[in-house]
Amino acid sequence: MTNATRHQLIRSLFDEYIALYAGRDDRLTAKFSDCFNGFTGGGDFLVKDRASWVDITRQDFAQVRQQLRIELLDISMQDLAEDIVTVTGFFHIHLPIKDHILSQETARLLLLFRQEQGEWKIVNSTISIPYHLVEDGEVYPLKNLRERNLELEAIIEERTRALAEANAKLKRLSNTDGLTGIANRRSFDSTLAQEWNRGQRTGSMLSVIMLDVDHFKHYNDHYGHQAGDECLKALGKTLTRAERRAGRLVARYGGEEFVLLLPGADDVEALETARRIQLAVWAMELPHAQSDTGIVTVSLGVASTVPSRQSCPEELLRQADQALYLAKRMGRNQIQTYAG
Repeated sequence: MTNATRHQLIRSLFDEYIALYAGRDDRLTAKFSDCFNGFTGGGDFLVKDRASWVDITRQDFAQVRQQLRIELLDISMQDLAEDIVTVTGFFHIHLPIKDHILSQETARLLLLFRQEQGEWKIVNSTISIPYHLVEDGEVYPLKNLRERNLELEAIIEERTRALAEANAKLKRLSNTDGLTGIANRRSFDSTLAQEWNRGQRTGSMLSVIMLDVDHFKHYNDHYGHQAGDECLKALGKTLTRAERRAGRLVARYGGEEFVLLLPGADDVEALETARRIQLAVWAMELPHAQSDTGIVTVSLGVASTVPSRQSCPEELLRQADQALYLAKRMGRNQIQTYAG
């Protein structure tokens, strides 16, 4: 027999073993010699007889019934004698379960074949697997692997939840005014665009109220900027309490200016809302020594429209701003509606 033919024989013996083992095929046990000995990498004892190795093999097959995938990395074959050959293989074992540990470790298998009465038998099998010792009844440390997978899943779930909470918090912060705790200009602009598109689809009214603290510069000059901040905080709370209807938004537009978005409200309802806000601000009775009224008041501008493709949200804001400007010019502490 030539060297090449002999090489093919040794390789075919190894390939047959791998195919039967990976396929969980009990016919593999018929390949064991009566003079068998071996060592299983997951255990800590030497197997000295065929019957024990058959039991271990069947235990292995029972523990993992589905087919394995053996990823061969390297192989070495030695022709020791006419009736004795040996094969050493390095490979990864891919189990049919979630497996981020075993499949990355390199296992080593040493097989010793001897020809007995014209048939090649396995007389020694030694597999070295760099795992910790398995538990009773295991060939692979599946219990530990499942526990580790559960730990990893729990960690991933916790980190995913924490990331979602962090993103939600970041979104809230990015849409919240840092001083008053109500919606900021960014949040208002985004919501206005959404409601404008909704109004275009449904043909419903959309109203905006813009309001400004009267003589706020004089308030700051007289009481100080810290008192001015407290005034704006109190005003933000009052506006929020005064307008709690679902879908409506109260926002700080900038400086001492606030804005309310009223989806579905026509000009009559928007005007009623503005009057309710005016009364709520009066009821605060915040002292303002530099004002004719002696308390903090606001000027309000109201604008309403049915959104259309012929106009834009900025036009509605411009109209509310014009109405607010008119309220200031007419003496402040009053409400004006956009007349067109």
